[in-house]
Amino acid sequence: QVQLAESGGGSVQAGGSLRLSCAASGVTFTRYSMAWFRQAPGKEREFVAAISQRTGSAPVADSVKGRFTISKDNAKKIVILQMNDLKPEDTALYYCAASQTVIMSQLRSQSGYNYWGPGTQVTVSS
Repeated sequence: QVQLAESGGGSVQAGGSLRLSCAASGVTFTRYSMAWFRQAPGKEREFVAAISQRTGSAPVADSVKGRFTISKDNAKKIVILQMNDLKPEDTALYYCAASQTVIMSQLRSQSGYNYWGPGTQVTVSS
């Protein structure tokens, strides 16, 4: 059974950094594309970053470009979201997602992923 578990969330001041981790179990990790999404209170869940297992392509949302980086450690079966220069608008519940079958055109879409973690809260104060 595939399980994802996020960690690393917390409260920071604007301009600070956090490193989110997502540990995967029950998967052949090298076969999975991974992604991070987030949901702020009263808003819909939105794409943050993804990394394709096929191509290594790692797109990020325009709102976090230049500040957030996604990486994948196949040996440890974790995906990392390094978040720098955090802003109050980054406050959200951050979710890890996984898929073995997502195609490139769906990397940024929630519908491309069939496994989700419970989320980790990130709060950025001004």
